[in-house]
Amino acid sequence: MARLLVVEDQRPLLKSLKRGLEEEGHTVLAAANGEDGYRCARTQAVDAVVLDLMLPGRSGLSVLSTLRQDGFAKPILIVTARDSIDDRVAGLDGGADDYLVKPFAFSELLARLRALLRRGPSAEETRLRAGDLEIDLLKRIVIRNGAQLELTNRQFELLEYFVRHSDEIVTREMIVRDVWKDTTGILTNVVEVCINHLRKKIERPELPQRLCTLRGVGYTLRTDACPG
Repeated sequence: MARLLVVEDQRPLLKSLKRGLEEEGHTVLAAANGEDGYRCARTQAVDAVVLDLMLPGRSGLSVLSTLRQDGFAKPILIVTARDSIDDRVAGLDGGADDYLVKPFAFSELLARLRALLRRGPSAEETRLRAGDLEIDLLKRIVIRNGAQLELTNRQFELLEYFVRHSDEIVTREMIVRDVWKDTTGILTNVVEVCINHLRKKIERPELPQRLCTLRGVGYTLRTDACPG
């Protein structure tokens, strides 16, 4: 049986789903808002998430997209009253594995969960690569040329961002906005210091240089090597 997280703000429905899923033998964690749901998915070991979209505070779509950006690869089933084609497309494009419209039969919810649990996460969703750099998003491990690197949490997040944008120009402003989640743009000096520390961790004299500085522009993580 599975360990499930149900994120639903309608407490009678949340209680009903929890009871019904537990009667089927599952262990169920429950959250009544988006922030608690996101925190639970990130800190608890769960096999799948049942996620409402219209949540107080933080929307289900925000929870969904942020979890996927964080590397969360377990199945996510959206359960919502939003039934338009645009809503379905937004949910599936945002990273959902399936989409179930309210009201629904509990037997259909069970069938969809069974299908998702059989499928499970794919290795492709949990690993990122750029040349000889490999990131395991679930174990939060970084390997270069077969050797494991010891990074801080911030350095890991920064490297993940570079790998997701490998061979692209990344500016300090982009990093401040997307990694530090700061909209003021005042942390560019902090970013530069962190990048210098990251470079010392990932570069080796005997290996091609990967993290390149583009003077006056920003940085790029090359899948081959920095020029010159």
